[in-house]
Amino acid sequence: MLSALLVSAVLCKFFKELFSIPRPAEILNKDSFIIVGRTLDGFSSLPSGHTVTVFTILTVILFAFMPKKIIYKGIWIFLLLGFGYLIGLSRVAVGAHFPFDVLIGSVIGYCSGVLGILITRRYKIWNWFCFKKFTPLFIIAIIACCVSVSIKIYNEKIIVFYLVLISLFVALYKFIYVYVKK
Repeated sequence: MLSALLVSAVLCKFFKELFSIPRPAEILNKDSFIIVGRTLDGFSSLPSGHTVTVFTILTVILFAFMPKKIIYKGIWIFLLLGFGYLIGLSRVAVGAHFPFDVLIGSVIGYCSGVLGILITRRYKIWNWFCFKKFTPLFIIAIIACCVSVSIKIYNEKIIVFYLVLISLFVALYKFIYVYVKK
């Protein structure tokens, strides 16, 4: 996942600067469509960074947990792609992107996920994660993230941050449990 996300960050930044396409609010009359949240303008519409990230993550999940039976594979692929495009199209719905930005973002995200998988299999660059001596660093990083997300919750009170905080607590529990058990 880490390799894939690093590849996606580099590719997304590269393509945003290469294309420099204006966002909808930059070229359309702002009263002609609905903008949810802060108005995003400027020239960074293509590709959709959210879609690149989502499809990178979903591609890694797609291959990591692919069912063995062919019928389940089809359902699995359909569900993940559907979920990814729902998130991507939500970026269109809030007025941040054009549909083409989402389509290109999904392709770049898929390619980033596959490249990340190939890089990790070929070079084994993340094996050090398994060493017990690094576990306290991960625990400290997770605690720092918990504090950061708690501050966001206090300031913004957005429900998704509560879900992030719960995920961080579960990760913290798992890391501490494994560290103590070893």
